[in-house]
Amino acid sequence: MRDLFQILLGLVFLTGLQCQKLPKGVSKCHYGDGQCLKDTANALIQNYRKGIPEIYLKTFDVVNVRDWVLVNDSQVGVAWYYFELFNQTNYGFENTTITEIKGFDKDPTLSKIEISGTIPKLIYKGQYNAKGRMLWMVNIESSGNSVSDFLNFQFHLTLKVRTEYRNNKRYMKIYELVPSITLDRWIQWLDDFFPENFDLTLAVNNLFNRNWVEFWNELEPSILRLFTTVFMDMFDELFYNIPYDDLFLQDDE
Repeated sequence: MRDLFQILLGLVFLTGLQCQKLPKGVSKCHYGDGQCLKDTANALIQNYRKGIPEIYLKTFDVVNVRDWVLVNDSQVGVAWYYFELFNQTNYGFENTTITEIKGFDKDPTLSKIEISGTIPKLIYKGQYNAKGRMLWMVNIESSGNSVSDFLNFQFHLTLKVRTEYRNNKRYMKIYELVPSITLDRWIQWLDDFFPENFDLTLAVNNLFNRNWVEFWNELEPSILRLFTTVFMDMFDELFYNIPYDDLFLQDDE
């Protein structure tokens, strides 16, 4: 699920890069001009899904995701569960629409930075390892492929930042990033959840999909922590290399 935002946020901050030639049709924005930033982000999403290496814009039609332990209960008692995801990839970011951008003032520390957007369908593919004790004392130890569809995936990011100076340039650094996510439907399939019993594997997948809201509510904190880590990793590299003032038009431009 990682890459849902790593490119989208890069789109916003790379629009004013002065040291590189921007693509035709991509506008450079003044500080705090949310409408311009939104339009520029959407233009980049629509026209440059394979990214633009010259301005650090990575591909976002296929996004690799870091390995992640989604559930890690203490392995004691009558019921516990461990679930790990790896070799993960997300598809569908190229259909993202940025709906609102706030902040990015001349002094970015004076207000929160907020970015909102929506994706009609985000597709996740990867592999999983699972083990535990549940379902009337049934022991679980399985691995296989995992596929998820997230329908009408909507996100909102809130950032708090500080500035630092290097080489007489001002750089922005995030010290807090809080994502929130809503969606209309989560459809998931786990291969070989019970390797020796396809009927039981089918029953577990059907149970999940009938009760996906409850599962989402239970897993959301871990999922959001993964998103937060992804965003912070991406921003740290981006902002370390690109001065904040180089991202925007100056007052007299």
